[in-house]
Amino acid sequence: MAILQIGTAPETGAGALEASFRLFLRLVALSCLFAGLHYWSRLIGLSDGGVSRFDLIPAYWQFAAASLAVLLPVAAVGLWMLVPWGPVIWVVAAGAEVVMHKGLPLWFGERPLLVIAHAVVASVYIGFRVALFVKRRQEASQVRPDSL
Repeated sequence: MAILQIGTAPETGAGALEASFRLFLRLVALSCLFAGLHYWSRLIGLSDGGVSRFDLIPAYWQFAAASLAVLLPVAAVGLWMLVPWGPVIWVVAAGAEVVMHKGLPLWFGERPLLVIAHAVVASVYIGFRVALFVKRRQEASQVRPDSL
């Protein structure tokens, strides 16, 4: 299965809604990849002047940052490939960041824009899934000549 197939016909039954959903998932995948790379750059001391290097941060940050540095790129791969486990890994990573910055702000600091961004992405994802469910349900209920 090629990631990008230039010059090929779209999948049968693929409409604007499905194409928009795929584009949305790939944009979320890119943001997950960049976020994961940001965590990696902090952990190895490339950003923040080396202050956030793994051996210099508290144990709770070591656990959280190392986990997110692995989860976010894995979620990016799953979202890009449009496989079912991609959104699941993203929910785990996004949930962890929300808990970190909303539930434990004294340890991890407050990042309200990140929490809002995760809520918006989750809402758009749920909206797409509901719209796709309704569309498929309507298509399944239509009488076709081959269904008689």
